[in-house]
Order: sequence, then structure tokens, then C-alpha cells
Amino acid sequence: MLTKFIMKALIIVDIQNDFLEGGSLAVPHGNDVIPIINQLQNDFDLIVATQDWHPKNHKSFAANHPDKKEFEVIDLNGLPQVLWPVHCVQGSFGAEFHQDLNLNKIEAIFRKGMDSEIDSYSGFFDNGKRKNTGLFGYLKDRNVTEILVCGLAADYCVQFTANDALNLGFKTTIIDNATKPINGGNWERIKSEFISKKGQII
Repeated sequence: MLTKFIMKALIIVDIQNDFLEGGSLAVPHGNDVIPIINQLQNDFDLIVATQDWHPKNHKSFAANHPDKKEFEVIDLNGLPQVLWPVHCVQGSFGAEFHQDLNLNKIEAIFRKGMDSEIDSYSGFFDNGKRKNTGLFGYLKDRNVTEILVCGLAADYCVQFTANDALNLGFKTTIIDNATKPINGGNWERIKSEFISKKGQII
């Protein structure tokens, strides 16, 4: 039997408890996307997910900078870094996928943000593109040419993942009703920029 060629993949970004209602870095109305993402999965043969997976001593946590406040921006090893509330710590409840997310069709999970010295919004690379997660090679090996991205948060990990996919040569689409931003105003600007780079919003 010939192996079925998979051309289109769904990337589900960070549907984790800390980004959802009651979480330490909850995205407004984030829970609304879960049933939509579960429904979307019926339309794809290949589905992968990303998972923030930070060590406790991650330098992106404001708590690890006693003289700084949450959401301040600092220089971290040469890159601008928002200081976040502690979130998605390895092995914690907050780092787990939400119980309502259907995991049955997710073929692989790519963890990110494991290096304490650099943050990692994208599912493909850390923020300095110093290391990759293996997601690009995985998708290429499966003959993927088109990627659709959903999840949380729209203006951070979703857009970074989508932009990297675009730059890596994939036809890339963000599914607008299956993502929610932290900052709605920023999201409208980001969408316009993404479309100007030949990305798609549906």
C-alpha cells in the first residue's frame, strides 16, 4: 500500500491551562477557541501541537528578576524580553493541555522555552533563532506544503509560529476564530502585516 501523502497540517499552539481561564497568564476569552479547534481537527490528516515547557528559573519570568515588574521589557542576552508571570513550568498543572482539548489526533508535540536563557514563542525556533525544535524537519518529512495555525496567544506564539512557517516556505494561514490575542489592538496590526507578507487569515 502506498503511503498517503500529507500536504496540509494543522498546528495547535499552546492550549495549556496557564493561558486559559484561571491560569497565571490567561488570554481573554481563550477558552472559546477549544471547541472550534476540536471541530477543526476533523478536517486534517496531520495535526501537531506546541507546548510551552519552561524551567522554574526561566529568565522570562518577572519573579526571577527581583528589581523588575511583570510586563516590563528588558534586554535578555541581546534580545528584548517581556517579563511574564510564572507560567507553564515543566511538570506543573499550568503546563498541561486543557482537559477539554481533544488530543487523540495530535501526532506529535513540540516543546519550547526549555532553555532558561532565551524565550521561545514560535513552534519552530527560539526567539533568537539559535536553536530549532525539530518541527520544520518533521513537517518536511511528511511532505507538508501548507500549514494552518490556531491556538494561543494570537499576538505572541501564534503569530511567531505562523511567520516562521511563512519564512520557511510553507503556504501559511492563521485561523482567526480559533485564536485569541492578549492585546486586540496589536492583533489587528499583526494581521495586516501578515497579509502583506503573503500570509492568509481565514
